[in-house]
Parts: sequence; C-alpha cells; structure tokens
Amino acid sequence: MKENPLGIFKFNKVIVPVLIGLGVGFYMVAREYSKNSALFSELAGMFTSYTVICLLLAVMFECGREITYMIRIRMLSDNRLSWKQAFRIIMLWEFSSTVTPTSVGGSAVALFILPLEGLGAGRSTAMVMIATLLDELFYIIITPLTVLVCGYSASFATKFKFSVLGLRISETHVFILGYSFMVLLTLFILTAIFFYPHKFKNFIYSLGNKRIFKRWQHKFNKMGDDVLISSQEFKHKSFLYWIKVYLVTVASWSCRFLVLNCILAAFNPNITNHAVIYVRQLVMWIVLCVSPTPGSSGVAEFAFPLFLNGFLKEGFEGVLALLWRLFTYYPYIIVGLAVLPVFTKAVSERKRQNGN
Repeated sequence: MKENPLGIFKFNKVIVPVLIGLGVGFYMVAREYSKNSALFSELAGMFTSYTVICLLLAVMFECGREITYMIRIRMLSDNRLSWKQAFRIIMLWEFSSTVTPTSVGGSAVALFILPLEGLGAGRSTAMVMIATLLDELFYIIITPLTVLVCGYSASFATKFKFSVLGLRISETHVFILGYSFMVLLTLFILTAIFFYPHKFKNFIYSLGNKRIFKRWQHKFNKMGDDVLISSQEFKHKSFLYWIKVYLVTVASWSCRFLVLNCILAAFNPNITNHAVIYVRQLVMWIVLCVSPTPGSSGVAEFAFPLFLNGFLKEGFEGVLALLWRLFTYYPYIIVGLAVLPVFTKAVSERKRQNGN
C-alpha cells in the first residue's frame, strides 16, 4: 500500500462532514423554532424518569453495538486480538466510516490498521472481506423477514419520493434496486470464496490482462489474490462457527437500530409497534448507502423524518434527527480522534523500522 489511508483523517476531511451534518441539523431545528418559539421549553417539559430510562437504554444499545463488533473481530482473528486491540480497531474503523462516503466505508483503513496490530496482511484481508460479507448477509436475510412480519404497507409507508426524467421514484424502487444488487454481489463473492476460489483468481487475472483493463491490472490481480487468501483462511471453518459469528453480526446491527427505537420511545411513550421502526431503518439504510456525503452527513438528517413519519412528535423532527446523530455519529468522531494518535505513532515506528 503506497499511500497511508489514515490521511483521510486530516483536519479538513474530518471537519467537512461535521459541519455538513451539524449545519443541516441546526437548520432543521431553527426552522422548527421559527414556527414554535416555545420549542425548547416544551422539549424540557417532556423529560421524565421514563425519558431518562429510554435514553440510557439507547446508550446501552450503542455500547452493545461496539462490544458485539469487538467480539466478532476477535472471532474472525481466532482470538489473536486482545480486547484492547479490538477496541482500537473498531473505533478507528467506525471513525473512518464517519468521514468517508457510506458506499466506501472504513474497509480500506481496516486493511491498513489490522497488520499494525500484529496480524498478517493475508489474514487482515480475509477478515475485512468476511466481515463485509457478514454485514451484507445480515441485510439480505433479516430485511425480508422483518418486512414479512410487519407487512409491506407498514414497512414502506414513507414520504421518500422524487422524480427522474418524469418517472416517479419511491423508496420501494430504490430498495429493490439496491437489494437486488446486494444479493447478486454477495452470491458472486460467496461463490468465489467458498466454491471456486482458484477459478475466480484465474478469471480475474485474465481480465486484468485484457487491453481494456490493462490500466487497472494490479487491482484485478489484488482482487484475485484477496479472494484466494480469504478462502484459505476461512473455507474450512465449521458450520457452528459461521452460525455463531452470524448471530453476533445480527446482534450488532440490531443494537445499532434499537438505539433509535429507544430515542423515539423517550419522547413518544405511546409507540407500541417498534418492529416497524426497526424495518423502516432497514429501508432507510439502503438509501443512505448510496449517499455521496461522508458518513451520510446532511442526507441522514433530511431522510430521518421522511422514513420515520408517524413515529415523530410533530414539530420536533429536526430535534430528534439531531439527537439521533448525536448518539450514533458524532461520538465516533470524538473517540476516533482520541484513538488515532496511537495508530499514527505505530505507522511512524513501522516506517522507521523498515527504513522508509
């Protein structure tokens, strides 16, 4: 790796998504305040012991999300990583996701930082690929199950609508497109890793040799090598192992979504159908995955009231959107900034040892 991917954490690249997100959030709150000057006094009046309990549960679920991520990465490393190492890796992985477009995520940084914790490059590559596949499988399996439980009309009853070339596009169209692509890509990668890794490597190598792809030949070759390495590392794991690591993945994602359930319940005690809130978040997530902004900053705040309509107290949509992001987005920037110096120091020491 010629470039240090930790360079994405330069001040100007961190501050931009923060300013975008806070800017949109405060704009929404200011717009609500202009309509209701008693906004903040009414918000303060909502706080009861029930509200505090729900917000504490939100904190617990947020912590549960990271603990289960740490458990999973230790499982993928065959417990070669300590809890302290797992914490540093997950926090920096999450940090990178907040300052890069959601479609990019923190995988590139993960591939760089895992070897710094003593893991081989091959093992690191395999862990990142399998972690990504597990995340995709969570969405592919759990989403249709929750839609079946909640019903189509409840799952997709959102205000997300826009027009393209005269065609009316809804969240259902975006969902089907994104979900189909996710299924095809996952099946392709699963087949390559667990059934035909050598054939896949040879196929990718041959593509890289074609004149049209010659410019990206090294990337094609790396992809083929990565799939073969991942297969060698994980192909012979037991069925029970995969069940365990998948259940941990489900628990981690569920904790992530249940944070919002708790926040909404804190300010709307009359909510009873939390399964619908859960499935609406699954639908919203695929839209945020194609967001061009780092960490979906700005887009997430605007999408929030569109997808959670019916569960938000009228006139408080912006406040709740900002609170949601304060729980699930900004803490990773703060913690990441605290953890980052440890890794930058490790990078410098590693370069000195190698004489670079």
